[in-house]
Amino acid sequence: MAQAIIEIKGITRNFLLGSEVVKVLKGINLTINKGEYVALMGPSGSGKSTLMNLLGCLDTPTSGSYILNGKDVSSMKDDELAEIRNKEIGFVFQTFNLLPRTTALDNVALPMVYAGFKKPERNARATKVLTQVGLEDRMDHKPNQLSGGQRQRVAVARALVNHPSIILADEPTGNLDSKTSVEIMGLFNEIHSNGNTVILVTHEEDIAEYAHRVIRLRDGVIESDNVNLNPKK
Repeated sequence: MAQAIIEIKGITRNFLLGSEVVKVLKGINLTINKGEYVALMGPSGSGKSTLMNLLGCLDTPTSGSYILNGKDVSSMKDDELAEIRNKEIGFVFQTFNLLPRTTALDNVALPMVYAGFKKPERNARATKVLTQVGLEDRMDHKPNQLSGGQRQRVAVARALVNHPSIILADEPTGNLDSKTSVEIMGLFNEIHSNGNTVILVTHEEDIAEYAHRVIRLRDGVIESDNVNLNPKK
């Protein structure tokens, strides 16, 4: 039986713009099961980025409930959300978000500093995931010594290092050329095949085709939620 890792019920998110209340999410219901590979799509203004921020525990809803891996995170305080983010979610960003004066190894080990691991274990686990993403010979390199694709591989390794429940990737190929994009998406396929739950936020149809399920938002509601019977390899 499929095990839900994300259960969202009646989620709304409103923002105050001057004296006007802007309703961005308008009652989202969504279940994502452990081990799924989901693409989240939508045009500008659809609520896609707002939903991603809620899924990533970077924001809390105006109303509704969000159960993440058995925990109700919808009304948690900022410090509680920070702990959940560090333990449960591995982020991959379009702009890599690496520390420029820090080696690949230390960039990858950083989430484990916040999680309280000792340096020997941090280095051992960072070495393992960097090897997993094919960068065993680049561990002592700083970001400016790496190509765009290699920097994104460092970011993917950093996302994996705390063994999170979910890998949440926001436009992970947005700054990459088409050949490198294919390589990075091949890496996400490997990550998914290893049992990870992957949520990919993208506006590119060819990137969404790698996912096994495609959810489209429009005007703050889910417009469609379809299984991709022939995902890209």
